Amino acid sequence: MMKTIISFTAVLLFTFTTTIAQENRINKIIDSLLIQEEYKKVIDTCRQILMYDSLNPVIHYKLGIAFQNVVEEDKATECFRRAAAIDTVNPVYSFKLAKSYYADEKMKKAEPLFRKLCRQDTLNWIYSFYLTSIYMQSGRYDNALNIYNRFLKIDSSNCTYLDKTAFAYLRKDNFEDAIKLFNKSLSIDSNNVSAIKNLSYLYASTSRWDTAVTILGKGMKTDPSDMDLYARRAQLFYSRNYTKRAMDDYLKILASGDTSKLYLKRVGIGYSYNLQPVKAIPFLLMAHQGDTTDYETCSYLAQCYERTGDNKNGVFYYKKAANILMPLHIQLGRTYFLCALVLQDDGLFKDAIDYYNRALEIDHNISVLMIIANLYDEALIDRDNAIKYYRIFLERIKGSEIAYPPEYIDKIKKRLEYLEKEKAKKT
Repeated sequence: MMKTIISFTAVLLFTFTTTIAQENRINKIIDSLLIQEEYKKVIDTCRQILMYDSLNPVIHYKLGIAFQNVVEEDKATECFRRAAAIDTVNPVYSFKLAKSYYADEKMKKAEPLFRKLCRQDTLNWIYSFYLTSIYMQSGRYDNALNIYNRFLKIDSSNCTYLDKTAFAYLRKDNFEDAIKLFNKSLSIDSNNVSAIKNLSYLYASTSRWDTAVTILGKGMKTDPSDMDLYARRAQLFYSRNYTKRAMDDYLKILASGDTSKLYLKRVGIGYSYNLQPVKAIPFLLMAHQGDTTDYETCSYLAQCYERTGDNKNGVFYYKKAANILMPLHIQLGRTYFLCALVLQDDGLFKDAIDYYNRALEIDHNISVLMIIANLYDEALIDRDNAIKYYRIFLERIKGSEIAYPPEYIDKIKKRLEYLEKEKAKKT
């Protein structure tokens, strides 16, 4: 009996060892195919194995990697999901699945996985990086700060931790703490251009314009090829109406090959302010070609042509600017009218009349005169103004294209006569 048990155990051990050896050999073959980028072969091999071993998390995982490399993201995610469901302990599968959800912007699915991974390994920065990114995107800055500060306590000289913490403070509008941390990061790594850019924004936001400009200048010395630094400084100059200084930076950007219409326009504006209309016109024309609906470009073109004595083109571009603004002007009138209706409904009759008059200045719709007259007459019992607007209405309908019914006009005339008689009695 004892010999039988030993023999059976030996057979099991041999079978188990053989199975493990076979699995290792298969895994090595699949890994080799992945290295050789034979992804279709990996997919076929894994699918065959899963037909008789559907609970093998390693094969599901490798199949997911193959699908990912042939840009079958949905299939890859499903494979990682199955691997993580079978082996819930292995962080590799959970992490891969969480990253897939993150890449697909499925944050509600990714977040609990990253939280679980962070609980398992609180000092793993990669896990925390993704989780805090989700917090930051959803505006949960305090949650992100709790994690960032934990890492800062461990390594207060790590520029990545400093920058991330500072940026979270920035998003919370806690500018002073953000400035301190970005400056500390910059003192450790003077080539930290990202910190320089954020500091320039923070200094500008707290009205320290000169400091913002100075720090951008330091960034340009660090990386003269970073045109974003020039764009930021140019924007600062332009916002302060230093158009010539802004123009010099925009010219640098244009020389790098970036011919954005905004930069072209602002170079043109810079030359225009510098009383160089001949130099301004080519840049403004290129900007106009990029966006024919920009009234500001048309307006500056008109001014520059006028200064060069070319009144024909000056008038042409002034007319263009006016045509661009016209729809906005009409919409403004309609907006005033709609606002007046709401004010009238709320019983704010004087405010309503103010907005009706604003609408009238733009639209010249004489029907609005009657609304105003009625408000003065019935709501405010202001007979003097009611008489005024009834008279204006009756005067303007003489040349109006709108045909009002004679009965309607007669009623207004009778009402006006009555109000005038009442006014005469009092005087």
